[in-house]
Amino acid sequence: MDSSITMASLLSAPVLAFVLGVLAVAIRSDLKVPDAFTQTLSIYLLLAIGLKGGVALAGTDPSSLAVPLALAIAFGLVTPVLAYLALRVLTPLGPVDRGSVAAHYGSTSLVTFTAAIVALESAKIVVPPYAATVLTVLEVPGILIGLLLARRHTARRGRWGATIHEILTGKSILLLVGGLAIGAVIGESGYASVEPFFGEPFRGALVLFLLALGIDAARRFGALRTGAVGLIAFAILFPLVVGSTAVLVGSAAGLDTGGAAILGVLCASASYIAAPAAVRMSLPDANLAYPLAASLGVTFPLNLTVGIPLFTAIAVAL
Repeated sequence: MDSSITMASLLSAPVLAFVLGVLAVAIRSDLKVPDAFTQTLSIYLLLAIGLKGGVALAGTDPSSLAVPLALAIAFGLVTPVLAYLALRVLTPLGPVDRGSVAAHYGSTSLVTFTAAIVALESAKIVVPPYAATVLTVLEVPGILIGLLLARRHTARRGRWGATIHEILTGKSILLLVGGLAIGAVIGESGYASVEPFFGEPFRGALVLFLLALGIDAARRFGALRTGAVGLIAFAILFPLVVGSTAVLVGSAAGLDTGGAAILGVLCASASYIAAPAAVRMSLPDANLAYPLAASLGVTFPLNLTVGIPLFTAIAVAL
């Protein structure tokens, strides 16, 4: 689709910033991003995503939310578990890194979502008003389950109740859910007063965040020599299978063409904003090179060129 190609070009700055960070390490540049600044960017991005989703929630007819939100929560719970199991079969990754990758693939990609919206609109397919809400709601359970799967195998795991409490009250989930609640309360009128800070600057902050992640990931790329083939296979096959299944389930549950296609795209996408921020905070021992190489290097371009057209075609056919 020409529209998805155009959107990919318009939104390529974050990806190129990630590449720049990798290049900086490869040429042994002294470029560094202070850890405190990266943490600040993480807080900003997570809160911004929650706020925008909450505003969309406030403007949506409640009666139209039940089915899509139920599906979002269900896939958010199931997808990271399936990813974790698939990674155990396809790769030699340890449980902490499997949980980290699972958190990324249980979450969603804002850029892929945006490209899908443009593609659907250009194809004259109505995009449901709850789409942005589903995007945000799908972030939380996927990240939570992925982190929980990983934390079972860390020295900090403790009891299940304590682990769940720590994750739910951790910065990442608190910012996402808290932002969603604030956005729902203030609505569009309230959001207008903070939009100059959380609106357009979001993309600039994302560029800086991915620059920092590129540097961090490149320092750990040596670990990718182990299990690289299996990880690439996972990054190709898993999103296509899960995304196609989501379209089929969404259509069977009564979602219209646009709703089923969006659900498929979201379930097939992998996060490189919310999930890396959450993993960085909650799993300091996880190697971010694995999920970032898979999500940004393989799944992201795959969805733009193959996934979005495929899921849309399936939704239209049904």
